[in-house]
Amino acid sequence: MTETMDRHQTVHSSHPPFRASEQLAAHLQALLVDLTDLHLQGKQAHWNVVGKNFRDLHLQLDEIIDDARTFADTVAERMRALYVTPDARAATVAHQSSLPAFPATEVDTAATVDLTVSALYAVSATARRIHDDVDAEDPTSADILHGIIERIEQLAWMVDAENRTADRSVPANVNVSSR
Repeated sequence: MTETMDRHQTVHSSHPPFRASEQLAAHLQALLVDLTDLHLQGKQAHWNVVGKNFRDLHLQLDEIIDDARTFADTVAERMRALYVTPDARAATVAHQSSLPAFPATEVDTAATVDLTVSALYAVSATARRIHDDVDAEDPTSADILHGIIERIEQLAWMVDAENRTADRSVPANVNVSSR
């Protein structure tokens, strides 16, 4: 409903059936910041990775960057739908991100793999940490988290495979066929 106050100002009033609590807003903000940082770190890695299997990792980083940007946009738009103002400004991301820092120099492919996997698992950890609280308040937002967790952990597995040694890497695989 819009009421005219005078010729130049209007007051808009709506009554959504659901609005985010401060806790839900903070949880979604934390995930938005981590996803935004993942995108930025992915670009940093993409530009500065060198070494064996460079091209494959370079292209794999493009996938991660694209998914991180898409997920960040999805989370931010969900926040807006719940009347929360997202904040992914550079200073906010730098101050609030839970991801380990990425170097400002050239990075060998093996180190880039490890750093990228750490960043992916940091995003996954944030999504898993906030999941139950988000689900209790807003199952629709929790559904978004499910998709993010699924894809981020898939990407972590795929990137991590670059540095693994079959049956000797930590963590060890759970082998159900030997039980």
